[in-house]
Amino acid sequence: MPAKKKVPKSAPYEKGAWAHVFAPRTKGERRYWLIKSEPDVFSYDDLVAAPKHTTCWDSVRNSGARNFLRDGMKKGDRAFYYHSNAEPSAIVGICEIVKEGYPDHTAFDPSHDYFDADSDPAHPTWFMVDVKAVAKFKTPVTLPDIKADPALANMALIKVSRLSVVPVSAAEWEHICQLGGVAP
Repeated sequence: MPAKKKVPKSAPYEKGAWAHVFAPRTKGERRYWLIKSEPDVFSYDDLVAAPKHTTCWDSVRNSGARNFLRDGMKKGDRAFYYHSNAEPSAIVGICEIVKEGYPDHTAFDPSHDYFDADSDPAHPTWFMVDVKAVAKFKTPVTLPDIKADPALANMALIKVSRLSVVPVSAAEWEHICQLGGVAP
């Protein structure tokens, strides 16, 4: 008889490097994030062109990024839209979380590139959120710009660059919005 699949566990959030993004919120508190997509796969313009300027943010297959999607992001939070593997890679817009974490259906679809044969619909491993386009940057904020800016030296984008979903501090958010020419 096969062993029962366990629901994926996470390290106690209160002890992790990003504990603050999982901490209880005050009423109406908004938190900030950065999500990555290759522009030739799904660009910010593709998001703007989507019905209601909204899509699911699926196919994330890293447990750290999954935890941010599943447990950190809340409806009303904002996220920078980052074009990765681009010349140059850059933050190009803002989107809003319009649906909180729910099971990622692509994990259960054998025809999908991100199918996970070990994922169990009864105990999902992978999660996604829905995002809606809010504003395109007037000036993209490039990765070289971010790395050269002392105000952004501790940004998670730089510290854990492999993750496709990372938190952004309120100060980083305001600074980058200013650089991009949009209201925070």
